[in-house]
Amino acid sequence: MRISSALRFAAVHKVYEGAVPVRALSGVSLNVETGAFAAIEGPSGSGKTTLLALAGGLERPTTGRVQVLGVELTALGERRLAAFRRAQVGFVFQDFKLIDVLTALENVAIALQIRGERRSLARAKSRELLARLGLAGRASARPATLSGGERQRVAIARALVSEPRLVLADEPTANLDWATGEQVVQLLRTVARERGATVVAVSHDPRLGRHADQVIQLVDGRIVASHVKEAVA
Repeated sequence: MRISSALRFAAVHKVYEGAVPVRALSGVSLNVETGAFAAIEGPSGSGKTTLLALAGGLERPTTGRVQVLGVELTALGERRLAAFRRAQVGFVFQDFKLIDVLTALENVAIALQIRGERRSLARAKSRELLARLGLAGRASARPATLSGGERQRVAIARALVSEPRLVLADEPTANLDWATGEQVVQLLRTVARERGATVVAVSHDPRLGRHADQVIQLVDGRIVASHVKEAVA
């Protein structure tokens, strides 16, 4: 059954406790439809990464509800939450989080192997996806020898290889030149769409919104504007 909403926040607050509590999100409510490419824009410190962490079940809200693919994340225990995250969510981290001692191919394949996929099959699927992303000739290279754009594409391949239904990308164009940034966003959108995924990307870079179906602007932990640019099929 197709779920119309891939991501839904309802009156979400997130406060980091400490000597001086930090309010990262204040009453955020949003809805991203299944199959959409959504861009969450805002300046540094606006709460974008916190929003992404809550969407992926990496953190829990202080108050409010987070629903992903029809599942209430706030109602899941830690074990079920981790299992759901592994099965349904792909992450593209801002700092890539590639394993230095592994090749590009091994960095992608490990996402399947930790789920129990046979090594040979995991490598075959990973090699095919790397080729799709223009990295066929770099599969045996280690991260230190890859350019920023190449490392980002390896990170995208790792996020997509298990065919998650929700892909979350944190600053996918950070530290990339204009042309490479455009290429990365186009690749993320196109490949995810081909695999039937919903993509939510956060960035302070307004270029991201040019490719998005939905643009949400976040300032000081609050949504100040939300615009759906086109109907999502």
